Amino acid sequence: MRIDKFLKVSRLIKRRTVANAACDAQKIELNGKPAKPGDRVKIGDTIAITFKGETTRYEVLSVQEHALKEDAASMYRRLS
Repeated sequence: MRIDKFLKVSRLIKRRTVANAACDAQKIELNGKPAKPGDRVKIGDTIAITFKGETTRYEVLSVQEHALKEDAASMYRRLS
């Protein structure tokens, strides 16, 4: 699954266009490298999101095409 779609489905970022823009602005890292919107996410990957000077890291636990609001948080685990 593309990282921009994962961020939207998991609800880490509310809209895919915002996730796209964040990737283009190099605010998203995938496994320690700046992510492009089309980069593929798989289970075990680490995602770092930087907003307002703070970086939060997440581990990908599952990859689903669609997720209910209640299930979205089970797709990742916050590391820091």
